[in-house]
Amino acid sequence: MLDVERIRRDFPILRTGVIYMDSAASSLTPEPVLDKMMEFYHRYRANVDRGIHQLSQKASEEYELAHRKVAQFLNAKSEEEVVMTRNTTEGLNIVANGLKWKKGDKIVTTLMDHHSNFIIWQRVQQRYGAKLEAIKPDGQGLFDLADFERAIDDSTRVVAIPHVSNALGTIVPIRDISQIAARRGALTVVDGAQSVPHMRGDVREIGCDFLAFSGHKMCGPTGSGALYMKKEVATEVEPTFIGGGTIQDVSPDEFKLTSGWHRFEAGTPAIAEGIGLGRAVDYLTQLGMENVRAHEVELGKAIYEGLRQIPKVRVYGPADSRNRVALVSFNVGDLNPHDVALALDVSKKIMIRSGHHCALPTMKEVIHSDGTARASLYIYNTADEVEAFLSTVEEIARSLA
Repeated sequence: MLDVERIRRDFPILRTGVIYMDSAASSLTPEPVLDKMMEFYHRYRANVDRGIHQLSQKASEEYELAHRKVAQFLNAKSEEEVVMTRNTTEGLNIVANGLKWKKGDKIVTTLMDHHSNFIIWQRVQQRYGAKLEAIKPDGQGLFDLADFERAIDDSTRVVAIPHVSNALGTIVPIRDISQIAARRGALTVVDGAQSVPHMRGDVREIGCDFLAFSGHKMCGPTGSGALYMKKEVATEVEPTFIGGGTIQDVSPDEFKLTSGWHRFEAGTPAIAEGIGLGRAVDYLTQLGMENVRAHEVELGKAIYEGLRQIPKVRVYGPADSRNRVALVSFNVGDLNPHDVALALDVSKKIMIRSGHHCALPTMKEVIHSDGTARASLYIYNTADEVEAFLSTVEEIARSLA
């Protein structure tokens, strides 16, 4: 079990009385992560892989160690399969822009994807004449695997899917889908932005070829993230940017790129952010991802069931807590979701997100609404906060009578 009161002491912003329920957009960052980043600036502020002096050597060791920590967190084979990025979006774009496309290549995605794992494939379709097919889930955001069996054929180059829907909280059966893709010789690209912070993400168990996630959603700093690239397929991706640090040799007539993560990290990276991400991984590892998941299942079930019992409140996503993370989208009567979010903030300092959540296809085709209010929980949320949230939503709903 999580010692939530101890955890909360690591987040000074919570002492202001804020009830933070917007971790799907961006989590809070604990003091140990900030301390680690300041350690870099205070003690060994230097560029990585650029000097023989002790400051550069220490910075390089810490930055490489961060790659290793992420690799271990994902159960990748080695740190060479981990590329540091600014966020999930950058990682997904590296794959989409780096693969060599030909006319007629097929891409299978879903109508439950974040724009970052949807419009990039639409652009591939526009640029190279690829074919795009988007699988539609049912009203709860659940998929029929038979739809993937039908859509993924021998012409399919990429299957791009979210591990967890950022609009519905649905956990997608990506292991089953990856197996279908592998049988057809297709690459599986996973948006792990909403899963890696909340559950054990074992890339070898999942069987994916690529997985991208953001550090700022998992206690890390903004501007940090990583892209897992399976060693066997990494050579199929051309780096989006090349330059300092990406080469093995350069002559007046040609250049040769290096291998591993250095191949994809051109120029000076976000060193402090990468080291901070490594510390965030340590923080979550020490808590135990199984404990994180158990805590969120309990709170997620309470908030979902509580909202369903409030008259005039519509709740979206799967009812079974095993099929969802602690993220709940809802609407209150005919109120604009922005008005609901504002009322929660003004009355009780409860912070949630409102709008289309960068998932317009989901809104249009699955939820059938212009937007929703969305509460998303994490390691620092409590049962008392859930009760405060539910009672405030109930007050808002009663005001419509």
